[in-house]
Amino acid sequence: MRGRQHKQPEEASVDLTPMLDVVFILLIFFIVTSTFIQEQALGLEPPPPPSPDNPDQKQDAILVYVGADNLITVNGRFTDITGVRANMERLRAENPESALIIQAHPQARTGTIVKIRDEAYNAKMERVNIVQSEQ
Repeated sequence: MRGRQHKQPEEASVDLTPMLDVVFILLIFFIVTSTFIQEQALGLEPPPPPSPDNPDQKQDAILVYVGADNLITVNGRFTDITGVRANMERLRAENPESALIIQAHPQARTGTIVKIRDEAYNAKMERVNIVQSEQ
């Protein structure tokens, strides 16, 4: 047994570099191809100013007020959420160019305001503005 040399088996080693390369390439691929969802929020904006051509022209607006106790008035007349759309359509029939202003008390429920806005869009109102009242 002179001619044979006894070698100890080498330890097996695994090279992880190619696997890390693949992981980084996949990470970059998923970052590049991902889409980000942009949340939509309620726009609280004041009504548009009168046109510069006729500053004396009064823009009639339909005013829907939501109080702190969630009582709804449409141009000063009390109504409930089911009658809001009918009142808006009636007032818009009288003046087709009128805008809708939803004036909400700071303690009014957001769900009520959103329902009124949805009813306005269902009634085909083009200009809907939401403003906060001063208490």
